[in-house]
Amino acid sequence: MEYELDIEIKIPINQIVEKFNNEENIKHWQKGFVSMEHISGEKGKAGAISKLTYKMGKQEVEMIETITLLDLPESFHLTFDTKNAYNIQENYFEELSNGNTKWISKNEFKFSGFMKIMRFLIPGSFKKQSYTYMEDFKAFAEEGKSVLDN
Repeated sequence: MEYELDIEIKIPINQIVEKFNNEENIKHWQKGFVSMEHISGEKGKAGAISKLTYKMGKQEVEMIETITLLDLPESFHLTFDTKNAYNIQENYFEELSNGNTKWISKNEFKFSGFMKIMRFLIPGSFKKQSYTYMEDFKAFAEEGKSVLDN
C-alpha cells in the first residue's frame, strides 16, 4: 500500500527542520508517543536505529526506526519495523515563495500476518493517521499547540 500526503506550514523551512529533527518534540505532535531509545549508529544521523514505543488504546506498540537518509533541509527518510508491518517513509520539505514550507510525505506499507487482513478491512486508517500526525505537527510548529494538552 502506497500513498502521498502534503501539508503547507506557515513557518520558514529552517524552523520546520529544527522542530521536526528534535526528538524532544515528538511527544507534542505524535499522540500516543511514549519513548524513544537509541540502539545503534550515530544518534540523529543516517544509519541510526532507535526503538519507539507508542500507547495505542490499551496496548503498547514498539517499533524499530531506522534513519535511511538525512539530507536536511530537503529530505528525511526513515523506516519503521513492527510486528506484521513495515513502513518506508520519505519526507520532503520545500520552501515556498511566500516563506511557508510544504511538507510532502511518501509512505509505503508492507504487511504480514493478520495485518494483511486489516489492510483490506480499514485501508484508509493508515493514511488518516499519517495526515493527523502532519496536522498535529503543523499546529505544534505554527502555534505551539501540543497533543499533550488534549
